[in-house]
Amino acid sequence: MSEQSLSDLTQALLEAAKRAGAPAADAIAVDGRSVAIDVREGKLEQAERSEGIEIGLRVLFGGKQACVSASDISSRTLDEMAQRAVAMAQEAPDDPFAGLADPSQLSQTRDAAGMELADPSAEPSAVDLQRDALEAEAAALAVDGVSQVQSASAAYSYRRMHLAASNGFEGGYDRSARSVSAVAISGEGLSMERDWAAESRVFQADLPSAREVGQLAGERAVARANPRRPKTGAYPVLIDERVSGSLIGHLLSAINGQSIARGASWLRDAMDQPVLPDHLSLSEEPHRKRVSGSRPFDAEGLPTTRRMIVENGVLKSWTLDLATARKLGLQSTANAGRGTSAPPSPGVGNVTLTQGEQSREELLAEMGTGLLVTSFIGATINPNTGDYSRGASGYWVENGAPVYPVNECTIAGNLREMLRSLRPANDARLHLSHIVPSLLLEGMTLAGD
Repeated sequence: MSEQSLSDLTQALLEAAKRAGAPAADAIAVDGRSVAIDVREGKLEQAERSEGIEIGLRVLFGGKQACVSASDISSRTLDEMAQRAVAMAQEAPDDPFAGLADPSQLSQTRDAAGMELADPSAEPSAVDLQRDALEAEAAALAVDGVSQVQSASAAYSYRRMHLAASNGFEGGYDRSARSVSAVAISGEGLSMERDWAAESRVFQADLPSAREVGQLAGERAVARANPRRPKTGAYPVLIDERVSGSLIGHLLSAINGQSIARGASWLRDAMDQPVLPDHLSLSEEPHRKRVSGSRPFDAEGLPTTRRMIVENGVLKSWTLDLATARKLGLQSTANAGRGTSAPPSPGVGNVTLTQGEQSREELLAEMGTGLLVTSFIGATINPNTGDYSRGASGYWVENGAPVYPVNECTIAGNLREMLRSLRPANDARLHLSHIVPSLLLEGMTLAGD
Protein backbone atom coordinates (compact mmCIF):
# COMPACT_ATOMS: atom_id res chain seq x y z
CA MET A 1 0.00 0.00 0.00
CA SER A 2 1.33 3.46 -0.89
CA GLU A 3 2.09 6.22 1.58
CA GLN A 4 -0.92 8.15 0.24
CA SER A 5 -3.17 5.16 0.83
CA LEU A 6 -1.98 4.86 4.43
CA SER A 7 -2.57 8.57 4.90
CA ASP A 8 -6.12 8.20 3.57
CA LEU A 9 -6.64 5.24 5.90
CA THR A 10 -5.56 7.08 9.06
CA GLN A 11 -7.67 10.08 8.08
CA ALA A 12 -10.66 7.78 7.58
CA LEU A 13 -10.10 6.40 11.10
CA LEU A 14 -10.04 9.91 12.53
CA GLU A 15 -13.23 10.81 10.68
CA ALA A 16 -14.92 7.67 12.00
CA ALA A 17 -13.85 8.59 15.55
CA LYS A 18 -15.26 12.09 15.08
CA ARG A 19 -18.57 10.72 13.85
CA ALA A 20 -18.69 8.43 16.88
CA GLY A 21 -18.35 11.43 19.18
CA ALA A 22 -14.66 11.32 20.16
CA PRO A 23 -13.33 14.82 20.94
CA ALA A 24 -9.72 13.74 20.32
CA ALA A 25 -8.06 10.77 18.65
CA ASP A 26 -4.97 9.49 16.93
CA ALA A 27 -4.59 6.70 14.40
CA ILE A 28 -1.75 4.55 13.16
CA ALA A 29 -1.52 2.29 10.11
CA VAL A 30 1.29 -0.15 9.39
CA ASP A 31 1.71 -2.00 6.10
CA GLY A 32 4.41 -4.67 6.27
CA ARG A 33 5.80 -7.70 4.56
CA SER A 34 8.51 -10.13 5.59
CA VAL A 35 10.21 -13.27 4.31
CA ALA A 36 12.26 -15.70 6.42
CA ILE A 37 14.08 -18.82 5.19
CA ASP A 38 15.57 -21.53 7.45
CA VAL A 39 17.74 -24.38 6.16
CA ARG A 40 19.15 -27.49 7.79
CA GLU A 41 21.46 -30.18 6.43
CA GLY A 42 21.58 -28.50 3.04
CA LYS A 43 17.82 -28.47 2.58
CA LEU A 44 15.01 -26.01 3.06
CA GLU A 45 13.51 -26.52 6.51
CA GLN A 46 11.04 -23.65 6.77
CA ALA A 47 9.89 -20.72 4.67
CA GLU A 48 7.63 -18.02 6.02
CA ARG A 49 6.15 -15.03 4.28
CA SER A 50 3.72 -12.59 5.80
CA GLU A 51 1.98 -9.55 4.39
CA GLY A 52 -0.68 -7.42 5.93
CA ILE A 53 -1.98 -4.14 7.22
CA GLU A 54 -2.60 -3.35 10.87
CA ILE A 55 -4.51 -0.31 12.03
CA GLY A 56 -4.94 1.18 15.47
CA LEU A 57 -7.16 3.89 16.88
CA ARG A 58 -6.91 5.70 20.21
CA VAL A 59 -9.74 7.97 21.35
CA LEU A 60 -9.64 10.34 24.30
CA PHE A 61 -12.33 11.95 26.42
CA GLY A 62 -10.23 14.26 28.57
CA GLY A 63 -8.06 11.88 30.56
CA LYS A 64 -10.06 8.81 29.60
CA GLN A 65 -8.64 6.81 26.70
CA ALA A 66 -9.07 3.50 24.90
CA CYS A 67 -7.26 1.74 22.06
CA VAL A 68 -8.60 -0.70 19.48
CA SER A 69 -6.88 -2.38 16.56
CA ALA A 70 -7.77 -4.45 13.50
CA SER A 71 -6.34 -5.95 10.33
CA ASP A 72 -9.45 -5.31 8.21
CA ILE A 73 -9.65 -1.89 6.53
CA SER A 74 -13.23 -1.94 5.28
CA SER A 75 -15.39 1.12 5.99
CA ARG A 76 -17.65 -0.98 8.19
CA THR A 77 -14.69 -2.08 10.33
CA LEU A 78 -13.44 1.49 10.72
CA ASP A 79 -16.84 2.61 11.98
CA GLU A 80 -17.11 -0.35 14.34
CA MET A 81 -13.62 0.34 15.69
CA ALA A 82 -14.50 3.96 16.39
CA GLN A 83 -17.76 3.09 18.12
CA ARG A 84 -16.10 0.41 20.23
CA ALA A 85 -13.22 2.72 21.19
CA VAL A 86 -15.61 5.50 22.22
CA ALA A 87 -17.67 3.12 24.34
CA MET A 88 -14.54 1.75 26.03
CA ALA A 89 -13.05 5.19 26.67
CA GLN A 90 -16.22 6.46 28.33
CA GLU A 91 -15.92 3.61 30.86
CA ALA A 92 -12.15 3.86 31.34
CA PRO A 93 -10.56 5.27 34.50
CA ASP A 94 -9.53 8.89 34.31
CA ASP A 95 -5.84 9.62 33.83
CA PRO A 96 -5.21 13.36 34.19
CA PHE A 97 -1.88 13.04 32.37
CA ALA A 98 -3.16 11.34 29.19
CA GLY A 99 -3.68 13.45 26.10
CA LEU A 100 -2.43 14.50 22.71
CA ALA A 101 0.39 16.96 22.17
CA ASP A 102 -0.35 20.65 21.86
CA PRO A 103 -0.09 21.70 18.19
CA SER A 104 2.82 23.97 19.11
CA GLN A 105 4.84 20.91 20.20
CA LEU A 106 4.47 18.99 16.95
CA SER A 107 7.34 18.16 14.64
CA GLN A 108 7.54 20.05 11.38
CA THR A 109 9.36 17.07 9.87
CA ARG A 110 6.79 14.58 8.65
CA ASP A 111 8.94 11.97 6.91
CA ALA A 112 12.39 10.37 7.10
CA ALA A 113 13.88 12.02 4.01
CA GLY A 114 17.67 11.80 4.05
CA MET A 115 17.81 9.27 6.90
CA GLU A 116 18.04 6.22 4.61
CA LEU A 117 15.85 3.98 6.75
CA ALA A 118 14.54 1.95 3.80
CA ASP A 119 16.59 0.25 1.10
CA PRO A 120 15.31 1.27 -2.36
CA SER A 121 16.85 -1.78 -4.04
CA ALA A 122 14.70 -4.69 -5.16
CA GLU A 123 13.30 -7.08 -2.57
CA PRO A 124 15.37 -10.28 -2.44
CA SER A 125 13.64 -13.39 -3.70
CA ALA A 126 13.11 -16.48 -1.57
CA VAL A 127 15.79 -18.13 -3.71
CA ASP A 128 18.26 -15.36 -2.81
CA LEU A 129 17.53 -15.79 0.89
CA GLN A 130 17.82 -19.57 0.71
CA ARG A 131 21.18 -19.22 -1.03
CA ASP A 132 22.44 -17.01 1.82
CA ALA A 133 21.20 -19.42 4.47
CA LEU A 134 22.83 -22.40 2.70
CA GLU A 135 26.09 -20.49 2.35
CA ALA A 136 26.10 -19.64 6.06
CA GLU A 137 25.42 -23.27 6.98
CA ALA A 138 28.15 -24.57 4.68
CA ALA A 139 30.68 -22.08 6.06
CA ALA A 140 29.92 -23.11 9.63
CA LEU A 141 30.20 -26.82 8.82
CA ALA A 142 33.54 -26.20 7.12
CA VAL A 143 35.08 -25.12 10.43
CA ASP A 144 37.09 -27.99 11.89
CA GLY A 145 35.37 -29.23 15.05
CA VAL A 146 31.80 -28.26 14.13
CA SER A 147 29.60 -31.36 14.35
CA GLN A 148 26.35 -29.84 13.10
CA VAL A 149 24.53 -26.60 12.41
CA GLN A 150 21.37 -26.24 14.44
CA SER A 151 19.96 -23.58 12.13
CA ALA A 152 20.94 -21.13 9.41
CA SER A 153 18.58 -18.37 8.40
CA ALA A 154 18.17 -15.37 6.14
CA ALA A 155 15.37 -12.84 6.32
CA TYR A 156 14.04 -9.62 4.83
CA SER A 157 11.36 -7.21 5.98
CA TYR A 158 9.84 -3.95 4.77
CA ARG A 159 7.26 -1.90 6.58
CA ARG A 160 5.55 1.41 6.03
CA MET A 161 4.08 3.38 8.95
CA HIS A 162 1.75 6.38 9.00
CA LEU A 163 0.52 8.33 12.03
CA ALA A 164 -2.22 10.95 12.19
CA ALA A 165 -3.95 12.77 15.04
CA SER A 166 -6.79 15.21 15.56
CA ASN A 167 -4.29 17.85 16.76
CA GLY A 168 -3.15 18.24 13.15
CA PHE A 169 -0.15 15.94 13.03
CA GLU A 170 0.29 13.62 10.08
CA GLY A 171 3.45 11.85 8.97
CA GLY A 172 5.03 8.53 8.13
CA TYR A 173 8.08 6.69 6.85
CA ASP A 174 9.37 3.32 5.64
CA ARG A 175 11.83 0.85 7.16
CA SER A 176 13.63 -2.17 5.78
CA ALA A 177 15.90 -4.85 7.27
CA ARG A 178 18.01 -7.68 5.88
CA SER A 179 19.64 -10.34 8.10
CA VAL A 180 21.66 -13.57 8.11
CA SER A 181 22.29 -15.83 11.12
CA ALA A 182 23.66 -19.25 12.03
CA VAL A 183 23.81 -21.42 15.15
CA ALA A 184 26.63 -24.00 15.18
CA ILE A 185 27.32 -26.93 17.51
CA SER A 186 30.63 -28.53 18.41
CA GLY A 187 31.08 -31.91 20.12
CA GLU A 188 28.71 -34.84 20.47
CA GLY A 189 26.15 -36.07 23.01
CA LEU A 190 26.50 -34.52 26.47
CA SER A 191 29.62 -32.63 25.42
CA MET A 192 27.89 -30.54 22.74
CA GLU A 193 28.40 -26.78 22.91
CA ARG A 194 26.54 -24.17 20.90
CA ASP A 195 27.25 -20.61 19.75
CA TRP A 196 25.94 -18.27 17.11
CA ALA A 197 26.60 -15.31 14.85
CA ALA A 198 24.15 -12.91 13.23
CA GLU A 199 24.25 -9.73 11.19
CA SER A 200 21.47 -7.33 10.26
CA ARG A 201 21.49 -4.14 8.19
CA VAL A 202 19.00 -1.64 6.84
CA PHE A 203 20.58 -1.78 3.36
CA GLN A 204 21.30 -5.14 1.77
CA ALA A 205 24.54 -3.80 0.28
CA ASP A 206 25.91 -3.20 3.79
CA LEU A 207 25.33 -6.78 4.98
CA PRO A 208 28.46 -8.92 5.46
CA SER A 209 28.61 -12.09 3.42
CA ALA A 210 26.71 -15.14 4.63
CA ARG A 211 30.00 -17.06 4.53
CA GLU A 212 31.54 -14.70 7.10
CA VAL A 213 28.53 -15.10 9.40
CA GLY A 214 28.55 -18.89 9.19
CA GLN A 215 32.31 -19.15 9.68
CA LEU A 216 32.18 -16.95 12.77
CA ALA A 217 29.36 -19.04 14.26
CA GLY A 218 31.43 -22.19 13.70
CA GLU A 219 34.60 -20.72 15.20
CA ARG A 220 32.71 -19.54 18.25
CA ALA A 221 31.11 -22.96 18.78
CA VAL A 222 34.47 -24.74 18.53
CA ALA A 223 36.08 -22.30 20.96
CA ARG A 224 33.45 -23.25 23.57
CA ALA A 225 34.30 -26.96 23.52
CA ASN A 226 35.06 -28.68 26.85
CA PRO A 227 34.06 -25.86 29.22
CA ARG A 228 34.73 -25.83 32.94
CA ARG A 229 33.25 -24.01 35.88
CA PRO A 230 35.39 -21.05 36.98
CA LYS A 231 36.68 -20.34 40.44
CA THR A 232 34.45 -18.74 43.07
CA GLY A 233 35.61 -15.40 44.38
CA ALA A 234 35.93 -11.70 43.58
CA TYR A 235 37.44 -11.14 40.14
CA PRO A 236 37.44 -8.55 37.37
CA VAL A 237 34.95 -9.29 34.61
CA LEU A 238 35.19 -8.13 31.02
CA ILE A 239 31.78 -8.12 29.32
CA ASP A 240 32.31 -8.70 25.60
CA GLU A 241 30.90 -6.21 23.11
CA ARG A 242 28.44 -8.89 21.94
CA VAL A 243 26.49 -8.57 25.19
CA SER A 244 27.75 -5.35 26.83
CA GLY A 245 24.70 -3.45 25.61
CA SER A 246 22.60 -5.36 28.14
CA LEU A 247 24.42 -3.62 31.01
CA ILE A 248 23.67 -0.19 29.57
CA GLY A 249 20.16 -1.46 28.96
CA HIS A 250 19.67 -1.81 32.72
CA LEU A 251 20.58 1.86 33.12
CA LEU A 252 18.13 2.82 30.36
CA SER A 253 15.37 0.81 32.01
CA ALA A 254 16.03 2.53 35.33
CA ILE A 255 15.60 6.02 33.82
CA ASN A 256 12.43 5.15 31.89
CA GLY A 257 9.71 7.63 32.76
CA GLN A 258 7.23 4.94 33.73
CA SER A 259 9.63 3.51 36.34
CA ILE A 260 10.50 6.98 37.64
CA ALA A 261 6.85 8.06 37.85
CA ARG A 262 6.05 4.93 39.89
CA GLY A 263 9.09 5.43 42.10
CA ALA A 264 10.19 1.90 41.20
CA SER A 265 13.75 2.55 40.07
CA TRP A 266 17.15 2.31 41.72
CA LEU A 267 17.99 5.62 39.97
CA ARG A 268 14.83 7.47 41.03
CA ASP A 269 16.84 9.99 43.11
CA ALA A 270 19.88 10.15 40.83
CA MET A 271 19.12 13.13 38.58
CA ASP A 272 22.20 15.38 38.34
CA GLN A 273 24.18 12.75 40.25
CA PRO A 274 27.13 10.67 38.98
CA VAL A 275 26.05 7.31 37.51
CA LEU A 276 29.02 6.61 35.19
CA PRO A 277 32.74 7.39 35.46
CA ASP A 278 33.45 11.11 35.04
CA HIS A 279 34.95 10.78 31.55
CA LEU A 280 32.02 8.84 30.07
CA SER A 281 28.85 10.10 28.44
CA LEU A 282 25.77 8.38 27.05
CA SER A 283 23.81 10.09 24.29
CA GLU A 284 20.74 9.35 22.22
CA GLU A 285 21.11 10.04 18.50
CA PRO A 286 17.80 9.46 16.67
CA HIS A 287 18.89 10.76 13.25
CA ARG A 288 21.76 8.40 12.40
CA LYS A 289 21.55 7.20 8.80
CA ARG A 290 20.90 3.54 7.96
CA VAL A 291 20.35 2.56 11.59
CA SER A 292 17.33 0.62 12.81
CA GLY A 293 16.65 2.79 15.88
CA SER A 294 16.49 6.10 14.01
CA ARG A 295 13.28 8.06 13.55
CA PRO A 296 12.36 11.64 12.59
CA PHE A 297 9.52 12.00 15.11
CA ASP A 298 8.11 9.96 17.96
CA ALA A 299 4.77 8.17 18.28
CA GLU A 300 3.08 11.34 19.54
CA GLY A 301 4.34 13.49 16.66
CA LEU A 302 7.06 15.30 18.62
CA PRO A 303 10.38 16.12 16.92
CA THR A 304 13.26 13.86 17.89
CA THR A 305 16.63 15.45 18.64
CA ARG A 306 20.01 14.40 19.99
CA ARG A 307 20.04 14.45 23.78
CA MET A 308 22.55 13.77 26.51
CA ILE A 309 21.33 11.05 28.84
CA VAL A 310 24.54 11.03 30.87
CA GLU A 311 27.11 13.80 30.44
CA ASN A 312 30.61 13.44 31.88
CA GLY A 313 29.29 10.74 34.21
CA VAL A 314 26.28 12.78 35.47
CA LEU A 315 22.68 11.75 34.77
CA LYS A 316 20.97 14.54 32.84
CA SER A 317 17.69 13.18 31.51
CA TRP A 318 14.86 10.75 32.07
CA THR A 319 13.27 9.03 29.06
CA LEU A 320 9.80 10.53 28.77
CA ASP A 321 6.67 10.53 26.67
CA LEU A 322 3.93 13.13 27.16
CA ALA A 323 2.07 11.31 29.95
CA THR A 324 5.11 10.55 32.12
CA ALA A 325 6.49 14.05 31.51
CA ARG A 326 3.25 15.63 32.69
CA LYS A 327 3.19 13.41 35.76
CA LEU A 328 6.71 14.47 36.66
CA GLY A 329 6.16 18.14 35.82
CA LEU A 330 8.68 18.00 32.95
CA GLN A 331 8.78 18.19 29.16
CA SER A 332 8.62 15.11 26.96
CA THR A 333 11.97 13.97 25.55
CA ALA A 334 10.14 12.79 22.39
CA ASN A 335 10.65 9.15 23.27
CA ALA A 336 7.09 7.86 22.81
CA GLY A 337 6.70 4.57 21.00
CA ARG A 338 3.58 2.56 20.28
CA GLY A 339 2.04 -0.29 18.39
CA THR A 340 -1.47 -0.45 16.99
CA SER A 341 -3.15 -1.84 20.11
CA ALA A 342 -1.75 0.20 23.01
CA PRO A 343 -1.23 3.84 23.98
CA PRO A 344 2.22 5.44 23.71
CA SER A 345 4.94 4.61 26.24
CA PRO A 346 8.52 5.87 26.59
CA GLY A 347 11.46 4.00 25.11
CA VAL A 348 14.96 4.63 23.78
CA GLY A 349 16.21 4.24 20.21
CA ASN A 350 19.85 4.79 19.27
CA VAL A 351 22.34 5.31 22.09
CA THR A 352 26.10 5.80 22.08
CA LEU A 353 28.46 5.27 25.02
CA THR A 354 31.85 6.97 25.01
CA GLN A 355 34.47 4.52 23.81
CA GLY A 356 37.77 4.02 25.57
CA GLU A 357 41.31 4.32 24.23
CA GLN A 358 42.33 0.70 24.82
CA SER A 359 41.46 -2.35 22.77
CA ARG A 360 39.68 -5.35 24.25
CA GLU A 361 42.96 -7.26 24.19
CA GLU A 362 44.71 -4.49 26.12
CA LEU A 363 42.00 -4.55 28.78
CA LEU A 364 42.31 -8.34 28.99
CA ALA A 365 46.06 -8.00 29.50
CA GLU A 366 45.47 -5.43 32.20
CA MET A 367 42.87 -7.49 34.06
CA GLY A 368 45.30 -10.40 34.37
CA THR A 369 43.06 -13.06 35.92
CA GLY A 370 39.28 -12.99 35.62
CA LEU A 371 36.31 -13.78 33.43
CA LEU A 372 35.53 -12.77 29.85
CA VAL A 373 31.73 -12.96 29.44
CA THR A 374 30.37 -13.68 25.95
CA SER A 375 26.80 -14.66 26.83
CA PHE A 376 24.26 -14.27 29.61
CA ILE A 377 21.58 -16.70 30.75
CA GLY A 378 18.61 -15.29 32.64
CA ALA A 379 18.73 -12.39 35.05
CA THR A 380 17.68 -11.37 38.54
CA ILE A 381 17.62 -7.58 38.80
CA ASN A 382 16.04 -5.80 41.76
CA PRO A 383 14.49 -2.68 40.17
CA ASN A 384 14.44 -0.79 43.48
CA THR A 385 17.99 -1.46 44.69
CA GLY A 386 19.90 -2.33 41.52
CA ASP A 387 21.14 -5.63 42.95
CA TYR A 388 22.32 -7.68 39.99
CA SER A 389 22.78 -11.41 39.41
CA ARG A 390 23.11 -13.15 36.03
CA GLY A 391 24.12 -16.55 34.77
CA ALA A 392 27.05 -16.24 32.40
CA SER A 393 29.42 -18.15 30.16
CA GLY A 394 32.59 -17.19 28.37
CA TYR A 395 36.31 -17.73 28.95
CA TRP A 396 38.60 -17.84 31.97
CA VAL A 397 41.49 -15.41 31.63
CA GLU A 398 44.96 -15.86 33.10
CA ASN A 399 47.99 -13.69 32.48
CA GLY A 400 45.81 -11.50 30.27
CA ALA A 401 44.74 -14.22 27.82
CA PRO A 402 41.74 -16.57 27.59
CA VAL A 403 42.84 -20.07 28.59
CA TYR A 404 39.66 -22.18 28.60
CA PRO A 405 35.90 -21.81 28.11
CA VAL A 406 33.64 -21.62 31.15
CA ASN A 407 29.94 -22.06 31.81
CA GLU A 408 27.53 -22.63 34.70
CA CYS A 409 28.64 -19.59 36.65
CA THR A 410 26.95 -16.50 38.08
CA ILE A 411 28.22 -12.96 38.34
CA ALA A 412 26.73 -10.60 40.91
CA GLY A 413 27.05 -7.04 42.11
CA ASN A 414 25.12 -3.79 42.39
CA LEU A 415 24.37 -1.86 39.21
CA ARG A 416 25.06 1.53 40.74
CA GLU A 417 28.57 0.44 41.78
CA MET A 418 29.16 -1.53 38.58
CA LEU A 419 28.30 1.38 36.29
CA ARG A 420 30.40 3.85 38.27
CA SER A 421 33.48 1.64 37.94
CA LEU A 422 33.23 0.39 34.35
CA ARG A 423 35.99 0.92 31.82
CA PRO A 424 35.16 0.76 28.10
CA ALA A 425 37.27 -0.67 25.30
CA ASN A 426 37.29 0.83 21.80
CA ASP A 427 35.63 -2.04 19.92
CA ALA A 428 31.99 -0.94 19.57
CA ARG A 429 30.37 -1.68 16.20
CA LEU A 430 29.20 1.61 14.73
CA HIS A 431 26.35 0.21 12.63
CA LEU A 432 24.36 -0.96 15.67
CA SER A 433 21.53 0.99 17.25
CA HIS A 434 23.28 0.71 20.64
CA ILE A 435 26.97 1.58 20.26
CA VAL A 436 28.48 0.04 23.39
CA PRO A 437 32.03 -1.39 23.53
CA SER A 438 33.34 -4.20 25.72
CA LEU A 439 33.21 -3.17 29.38
CA LEU A 440 35.65 -4.04 32.16
CA LEU A 441 34.23 -4.26 35.69
CA GLU A 442 36.38 -4.65 38.79
CA GLY A 443 35.64 -6.76 41.86
CA MET A 444 32.58 -8.68 40.68
CA THR A 445 31.40 -11.62 42.78
CA LEU A 446 31.79 -14.79 40.75
CA ALA A 447 30.11 -18.04 41.78
CA GLY A 448 31.53 -21.18 40.16
CA ASP A 449 33.42 -24.08 41.75
